[in-house]
Amino acid sequence: MTLAIAVAIVSRPAAASPRVDAPAPGFTATDSNGKTVSLDSFQGRTVVLEWSNHDCPYVRKHYETGNMQRLQRSATDEDVVWLTVISSAPGKQGHVSSDMANELTAERGAYPSAVLLDPEGEIGRAYDARTTPHMFVIRPDGKLAYMGAIDDRPTADKGDVPGATNYVTAALEAVDAGAAPDPAATKPYGCSVKY
Repeated sequence: MTLAIAVAIVSRPAAASPRVDAPAPGFTATDSNGKTVSLDSFQGRTVVLEWSNHDCPYVRKHYETGNMQRLQRSATDEDVVWLTVISSAPGKQGHVSSDMANELTAERGAYPSAVLLDPEGEIGRAYDARTTPHMFVIRPDGKLAYMGAIDDRPTADKGDVPGATNYVTAALEAVDAGAAPDPAATKPYGCSVKY
């Protein structure tokens, strides 16, 4: 039994952690409408990845105040691709079916380009996504520009949204200007991703 566990652990391929200015890990996934989505297909466009779990108080903070929807709308209006990723495993908090993902998008007035279902956690592990929300901004050249928290207020308090410094907005503005985001990496906060 012990040997079998050890073999399983050793044989599991180690995922390299993503790094700013390095190529973002590629992926192909199925979205909540059953369409195949590949990161490669967005070459030449800025991409935002948002890890989400609708039951997480930190995620609810940003959706119930409309903060996440405003970010999504502002970004996609500028031709940014916004991909919400759900990596909760079946039976775990935050896991949703494709129909439920679409219902949540409609109920919350969310504005992502697509919602990616990642129940095996393959995309999440490739990006070392640790929390919900956990945010990544990918430049049009396919390299990672920003990774980390959505803002500088690591609480679930909705009252903290106004006045917060939004790192994603700052990163998108920097990328649009051809500059490096500052900061380019921050510590993400929120609920753990339920792999």
